[in-house]
Amino acid sequence: MRARTVALAAPLSPEDAQLQSMPEASPAKWHLAHTTWFFSRFVLGDAPGEMPARWDFLFNSYYVGAGERHERAHRGLVSRPALADVLAWRDAIDARMLERLAAGGFTPHQLDLLLLGVHHEQQHQELLLTDIKHALWCNPLQPAYDPGCTIERAHLGRADDADAPAGAPGGWITCGERIVDIGAPPWPGAGFAYDNESPRHRVLLGAHAIALRPVDNAGYAAFVADGGYATPALWLSDGWDLAQREGWRRPLYWHEDGAREFTLAGWSERDPEAPVRHLSHYEADAFARWSGARLPTEYEWEHASPRLAGIGQAWEWTSSAHAPYPGFRPLPGTLGEYNGKFMSGQLVLRGGSCATPAGHARSSYRNFFAPHARWQFSGLRLARDTD
Repeated sequence: MRARTVALAAPLSPEDAQLQSMPEASPAKWHLAHTTWFFSRFVLGDAPGEMPARWDFLFNSYYVGAGERHERAHRGLVSRPALADVLAWRDAIDARMLERLAAGGFTPHQLDLLLLGVHHEQQHQELLLTDIKHALWCNPLQPAYDPGCTIERAHLGRADDADAPAGAPGGWITCGERIVDIGAPPWPGAGFAYDNESPRHRVLLGAHAIALRPVDNAGYAAFVADGGYATPALWLSDGWDLAQREGWRRPLYWHEDGAREFTLAGWSERDPEAPVRHLSHYEADAFARWSGARLPTEYEWEHASPRLAGIGQAWEWTSSAHAPYPGFRPLPGTLGEYNGKFMSGQLVLRGGSCATPAGHARSSYRNFFAPHARWQFSGLRLARDTD
């Protein structure tokens, strides 16, 4: 698993790995170092003085309980240590973990932290891709991360259905009013889940329908052509103001020629049947309103997830705030800062994306971002009330 992170960074030059294109993104070198810091600090129990000088300060992310941190917006200024030094540190930490595992030297609690570290690193594998894609798109040359990269090539496949919502072929899944179980048991327990996914609890769903498939590029292109970005009645006030201020006229990475989009493989012809990606919540919400529908709640999404098609190609915005479930308890200690401290001003996305590592996402997984975020592989699926 750790080798996959290094493999994802392999197409990058040291200069590429240093790039930070905006405060919300991080350099690939920082992702390589931070995930190593996590294992060093929390699994192996290294004190700051046992790491290379000041690396504990440089590669902590947001764990206030772990000490002072370098400012997030300035991670791209950390030209030293060099990429080669970070990779050597990864090798050294991996060797120590493997040696201790072979000797049976981890306590059950440390093994739990090791599993958490694996899932944490998988999150950063996706972030490494989304962040370098944005950085290379910002380059006037707009080079490819890897010309042979196939990560974004999966598409939905069109299905004829007269009742299909705009851009989401395949029709609707209906659900009458009912009480359903949502969430995952607290971890450590039956299986891994982040603390924000628990506890499992009951939720009342109103009668509704949810689209079988996510919205595709063809459907979203119709919204663009119909003046969706020029119709304020479709937009939430904050979203409209932001779209006007930033000059949004189409999804991030769509070319103004109307035919191409920027991908990890460089500029490519846009597949009309592929799920639309790189939308903010504001854009997803405006499209849903234009379609005569709405975004699903995260509870509607989770309940329907075993029957949904197209899962795992784009994270899907919901209308639900990232808020605690009834009875929520964060992980104890510093690791309790992992999710709970972000339960303000964030909205939940469900499902996974083309960049999500295989096996990482699950039906109860609650991803979350601020509503303006566009650089993630984020799209949408429609829902509607049926009362």
